Amino acid sequence: MLFLEYPKCTTCKKAKKWLEDQQITYTDRHIKEENPNVEELRAWYEKSGLPLKRFFNTSGNLYKEKKLKDQLPQMSEEEQLELLASDGMLVKRPILVTDQVVLVGFKESEWQEKLLEA
Repeated sequence: MLFLEYPKCTTCKKAKKWLEDQQITYTDRHIKEENPNVEELRAWYEKSGLPLKRFFNTSGNLYKEKKLKDQLPQMSEEEQLELLASDGMLVKRPILVTDQVVLVGFKESEWQEKLLEA
């Protein structure tokens, strides 16, 4: 199980605490220092079943500075994946990758359902 996080992110801290409270072991990865590459992002996106837009950190400063809200609809899927791979701060976090599921962002009820009740 791979847990991608930005250590200063409060949502990541909550997710990490939840995992530890459930005694779930994982490999930790700092999303800024070790940004996911295009191949990883494509595989996670396909496995997640989510729209690609969900992988963007839409509340982040970089997203706003680059005015991506207006640009993303005109970009191809490949261009969006390359953009995500260019900077870890553009990627929504945390991301939890297991053999069966990819969870983007932390919603306790969703994590509970997908990880504990599966």
